[in-house]
Amino acid sequence: MTPTMTTTMTTAYWCVIIAIIMPVLLTGLAKFTSGFRPKDNHNPRAYLSTLTGWQQRANWAQQNTFESIPGFMAAVIIAHQMAGDQATIDMLAVSYIVIRFVYAALYVADLAVLRSLAWGLGVACIIGLFFT
Repeated sequence: MTPTMTTTMTTAYWCVIIAIIMPVLLTGLAKFTSGFRPKDNHNPRAYLSTLTGWQQRANWAQQNTFESIPGFMAAVIIAHQMAGDQATIDMLAVSYIVIRFVYAALYVADLAVLRSLAWGLGVACIIGLFFT
């Protein structure tokens, strides 16, 4: 089978956009529920390093999400390039996004074992995309 280029926005491609926005939402949650002010924006990383509790965990979830995005994006692109089954690609991409939202919620809630399980499921979705 010859790989084909997809010229339309598939559900999986929309999931890539959502994945890119997800850390922005998490950092917003961490910052703007903890008293972040415009002056703090001069050095936001220093500010974020002072957080504690669930805001700190939201920031950590944001950092982990940034770490996960490149693999997810590569897997979606490669799955499309290899002309994988589009329904399977879309299902795995949507599953990844749902799992990453669950992962973030579990991180913020400090449910470490369940969070690690969700992380593993997200990685499984990424690996699965390579074999569609």
